[in-house]
Amino acid sequence: MAQLISRLLLRLVPSTLFGRLALLLFVAVLASHVLALTLMFELRPMPGPGMGPAFGPGHPPPGPPPLLHPGLLLDIGVRLSALMLAAWIGARWLSQPIKRLASAARDIGLDIHRPPLAEDGTEECRAATRVFNQMQAQICQQLNERDRFVAAVSHDLRTPLTRLALRAEGLTDADQRRHFGQDIVEMNNMITATLDYLRGAADPEPFVLLDVASLLDSLADDQQACGHDVSVAGHAAPLKAQASSLRRCMDNLVENAVRYGRVARIRLTDHRDHVCIEVSDDGAGLPEEELDRVLAPFYRVEASRNRNSGGVGLGLSIAHDIARRHQGQLALRNGAHRGLVAKLTLPRQPQGYAA
Repeated sequence: MAQLISRLLLRLVPSTLFGRLALLLFVAVLASHVLALTLMFELRPMPGPGMGPAFGPGHPPPGPPPLLHPGLLLDIGVRLSALMLAAWIGARWLSQPIKRLASAARDIGLDIHRPPLAEDGTEECRAATRVFNQMQAQICQQLNERDRFVAAVSHDLRTPLTRLALRAEGLTDADQRRHFGQDIVEMNNMITATLDYLRGAADPEPFVLLDVASLLDSLADDQQACGHDVSVAGHAAPLKAQASSLRRCMDNLVENAVRYGRVARIRLTDHRDHVCIEVSDDGAGLPEEELDRVLAPFYRVEASRNRNSGGVGLGLSIAHDIARRHQGQLALRNGAHRGLVAKLTLPRQPQGYAA
């Protein structure tokens, strides 16, 4: 019975947000009038014994109530209270679907394949949710098409490279064979970096509790085994992060420091709500106007494409993208005396992460 009454009442409620707010204000004003009149009737002064309503020469009729009559103040107070309560309820009613859409928009940056939102609420809310779900579906479709394109390009580009490598092995001139081999390796590295960047976050990793200090120590050991001057200082408590992505981010920062600054000094700093990782080198640094530009894809300060100094222009961009996926920040600055400092800031509890 209660459910039947509830369904009947819901059917009487307008389906649009405007209609619901109008109905709410109408009910609030009506209730305020009823309450005010009821209170004024209950609190009106009662005539004493022997007092009558007759008016004569010695009993003039009472004049209008004064401006600050208690009944008038009570009437105004009740009306304002009812209207303020209605406005508060209406604001919360209006903000709930907007907050839900904002939360979904934030979460979609972390997981584009999240379940679609339920299309309920007012007609305006259902329309906005439907458009949001359609946008998410279109993005997923475009990502799937991009993945198929990346796989096709990877196969089409690497097949002739493999044939070139086989033919280069047949060269009789050792010097030409070496130069051909270096060019093929460089082309393969450029293709790998570009395809990895295009692939992006198509298959996002889960967030796990990660020992960042151990990850940095392992990375430094690998770099030292290749003859690079890489050191790690500092410590931090475990952090929720994507292990492979974070390692790739740090690999790119360290390789950038070694390539342009000969050394890479990694400093780990622990804070209550975030962790900072700084990678500094002894290079020439960058002009101030270039510090933000080098984070863009395929942008390089050097115009040359020398494999030893020019690079592909994707290392810092990929690191910046990984930092944003962690809801963190990657910022570059010049050192106090020389060199470049890359500062990676990662929050301890990324929004939208389910513990």
